[in-house]
Amino acid sequence: MVEDGHTVGNHTYHHPDMSRISDKASFQKEMDDVAALFKEVTGGELAMYYRPPQGKYSKENLQMAKEMGYSTFFWSLAYVDWNQDAQPSHEEAFSKLTGRIHPGAIVLLHSTSKTNGEIMDELLTKWEEMGYTFRPLADLAAGQGGQGGNRAEDGGNAGNAGDGGNAGKRR
Repeated sequence: MVEDGHTVGNHTYHHPDMSRISDKASFQKEMDDVAALFKEVTGGELAMYYRPPQGKYSKENLQMAKEMGYSTFFWSLAYVDWNQDAQPSHEEAFSKLTGRIHPGAIVLLHSTSKTNGEIMDELLTKWEEMGYTFRPLADLAAGQGGQGGNRAEDGGNAGNAGDGGNAGKRR
């Protein structure tokens, strides 16, 4: 993913319900274990972005992440794409994703979804035809992402479900 130019952030090592983790040592272990494995595999550092699994968090979690140097982001568009035994049809996925796109969107798509992989080129082309462009999360973090506000530090919202993402901006 990194070789293809994608940003890789922290989503925790064991994918727990982070709202139930209140001690800093346990929180830090979840974060540090991912960072260490990423460095071992890639030789590089994770981007300092964090997305709590399932969007579950506590105010204490957000503070701990901030103290560790992470910016916490949530998604604003997702759909149930993660269940490999019940993949949506191409038509269902395309309809939901094109119908829900909006300025400043952070789109959450699971890389394990067969459907997502099959419709991705057509979906991105359609969004471009609708006037959207794609920007790295770093632009949103720096306040250059246009409309949106899905960063926890900015009072962002937590969405539905998922695991991936792109920042979208309408021209």
